[in-house]
Amino acid sequence: MPKKFLPGYEILFLFLHKIYSLMRERPDTNCCDEILVKELFRKHAKDLYQFLYYKYGIENHPKDLVQEAFIKLWNHCHKIIPEKARSFLFTVANNQMLNELAKKKTVLKYHQERSNENTSDTPDLFREEDDYIVRLKKALEELTEDQRTTLLLNRIEGKKHKEIAEMLGISRKAVEKRIYTALSILREKVEKK
Repeated sequence: MPKKFLPGYEILFLFLHKIYSLMRERPDTNCCDEILVKELFRKHAKDLYQFLYYKYGIENHPKDLVQEAFIKLWNHCHKIIPEKARSFLFTVANNQMLNELAKKKTVLKYHQERSNENTSDTPDLFREEDDYIVRLKKALEELTEDQRTTLLLNRIEGKKHKEIAEMLGISRKAVEKRIYTALSILREKVEKK
């Protein structure tokens, strides 16, 4: 049966057919390769853990959420291309953490009320130290999520501005502004009594 194409369309059809065939054959069009997932884990697990740790704290089990994010990556590997795997992992882990925090909100409130009651029974020196810690904790909680995360990654983890910018997907200037603003807010709220 002879092919009836307009001149020039036959070449375009063959070219598109070849591209489609190559895309189906290429193993790197999704993340369903065990070696690739191991490489992604080696490459991104530490940064993902640190991101969750400094954004939400150790008490929220960031290590477990890193593992759960990689399990979700594996379960949905046919939908995810390797170039988008990092973004997928960070989004999934962050969403899981937010769900966990929503469940723990009542418990956290109870612990805060309980710690405020206990500070009144300590000697003056310890009370002042406890008051300072409470003010610092409260000031950190009042920072925006972006400011707190950026500040903790810089001051606690020792990450450079460029590293933080790449990790959070923002400009270096935005990182500098967040850190400067966060420090100013902390100084103002912690120093006043």
